[in-house]
Amino acid sequence: LLDNNSMLGALYHPDDGHIAPADVTQAMAKGARDLGAKIHLDTEVVGFERMPSGEWRVKTLRGEIVCEHVILATGNYARQTGAMLGLDIPAIPILHQYWITEAVPEIVERKRLGLPEMPILRDEGYEGYLREEGDGLMFGPYERTEQLKLFAENGVPEWFGADLLDEDFDAVSWNWERATELVPALGRAGIKRNVRGPFQMTADELPLMGQAWGLENVWLAEGVPGGILWGGAIGYYLSERIVEGGNSIDTAELDPRRFGHYANKNWTRAKVREAWGTHAAQHYPGQDMPAARPQKTAPSYDRLSQLGAVWDVLNGWEMPSWFAPAGVEARNVYSWRWTPKGNHVAAEVQAVRQAAGLVEMTPMTKFEVGGPGAKDWLDGILANRLPRSGRVGLAHHLTPAGGVQAEYVVARLHSDLFYLISTPRAERWNLDDLSRLLPKDGSVHLRNVTEDRGSFTVVGPKARDILQPLTEIDLSNEAFPWFSVQSGTVGMASDVRLLRVNYSGELGWELYHPLCYQRHLLDALLASGEAHGLRLAGLQALESLRLDKSYRAMYRDMNPELSAWESGLDRFISLDKGDFIGRAALVAKQKQVTRRIATLSIDTEGASAFAFEGVYREGELVGHITSAGYSYT
Repeated sequence: LLDNNSMLGALYHPDDGHIAPADVTQAMAKGARDLGAKIHLDTEVVGFERMPSGEWRVKTLRGEIVCEHVILATGNYARQTGAMLGLDIPAIPILHQYWITEAVPEIVERKRLGLPEMPILRDEGYEGYLREEGDGLMFGPYERTEQLKLFAENGVPEWFGADLLDEDFDAVSWNWERATELVPALGRAGIKRNVRGPFQMTADELPLMGQAWGLENVWLAEGVPGGILWGGAIGYYLSERIVEGGNSIDTAELDPRRFGHYANKNWTRAKVREAWGTHAAQHYPGQDMPAARPQKTAPSYDRLSQLGAVWDVLNGWEMPSWFAPAGVEARNVYSWRWTPKGNHVAAEVQAVRQAAGLVEMTPMTKFEVGGPGAKDWLDGILANRLPRSGRVGLAHHLTPAGGVQAEYVVARLHSDLFYLISTPRAERWNLDDLSRLLPKDGSVHLRNVTEDRGSFTVVGPKARDILQPLTEIDLSNEAFPWFSVQSGTVGMASDVRLLRVNYSGELGWELYHPLCYQRHLLDALLASGEAHGLRLAGLQALESLRLDKSYRAMYRDMNPELSAWESGLDRFISLDKGDFIGRAALVAKQKQVTRRIATLSIDTEGASAFAFEGVYREGELVGHITSAGYSYT
């Protein structure tokens, strides 16, 4: 609302409603019992033990229960339950409250007249929701960060069961005052009851649903902010995942492994306060919130900050979004539309197209796979042929249903040593998936070297001119062709792995170097590039560049729901190389593809697209956007 008499905008949801969670719980319990399930009430779990058979022994105060799968769905106890299994669950309860009023004459009169219940009114003007409750009103305000209280940070107190806590009116006094201005009837009614209690919260307000990392047959249904909202969906899709080995829709945004080991308790505490504290604030596409930052930084951080870096976050790492020239404030301006900062991004894009760009890519996930069984092991997982020694390939780890679970740049350093690179977000996820597939005989070694090596990309028509004076490696086309790899010295940095690949499609090399050399290497590249128009480039320029070349993005243009055919990965699928995960499904689906990814160039007048927007042709919905951005070329 703009004021008491005018409205800026509104959305009416005719299917909205409310229901008593206890009633739903009892109904679901009855349904479970009717299907043969056993429910043990008043039974506290005190430990877990993995048996030689692979089953789990769940130890309780009332005996032991042996089961094949364990699902943790313990609400406020998530951190304690996870700790029994060695898991640091990135969720902490927050304290939320609502008030119920005495009877409101207007509501009593509506009921007398037989009128329907009024819609739930959620209004960001008072940051809360308001609805009928009996003959009165229920008012639930959202606490802001500075007033928000957390609960059970170090474990749920022994005295707490289904208890409620004392009200905290001071935390939401402004919400109440504003709400009574907009809905005067609320202020005229007396308060009958306050309800204040804890519920789980995560850094992005989304549940943790899926496999627990590092454990067999252990699943999470934790960090659920409002179980009545999420419970049915989590129950369905988690059981689908356990029974059928995957989901019929993309549930990647809920997978617990989206958070890496950086998501410790102190980080989670700060991000949870921020997440709920800004629950009712406007959020924009690509917006990175400031709490708990900076946390993970490469050695280049201070130098790039001096040079105007505006920072985003990937997997906890600070990563440059764009670079502000001298005299321009180094601050992100978020919007639903293109903003003038795009002029600076455009300059970075043009530099990559016409001269050269230097991109800080240290957060990329990086693994080493070695051992006498490495080749055969990888060949049975990845859908593309493995490259020869000294060569690089792009390969995908598919789901059994033919969807895309991971994308790797695979560099073969020696006959039995491979270097795998994937998206930053997937570090814990990819490591967990690959670790589960390792042979038991020790013939394959998998090592996470993400934090051991930094990465710079030097890309553009002048890339060779910039790099060649810094290394004795011959960078000519003949000696160093596209999709190949060589290791050597660059500047004074030893053991640099140079891959002639990049995410923008121009001449260029990715330089994976021991992190200790990064500050030197940055200065050496900047000095060599000065005469050739080298410009620092960030994530926003890279996004525009890769979209221009139709390069796919993991978890957006590729995901477990879309088959490799639908994602347009035909040239990276080698059906004739032998068996690999997902091959049978791809063969079966090859002639049944009814949708495919395509690149659209759309002329707009200020409008922007990001992801999930519908695509219409002559009024008919024909598809949706997987990812989108502004093209500067």
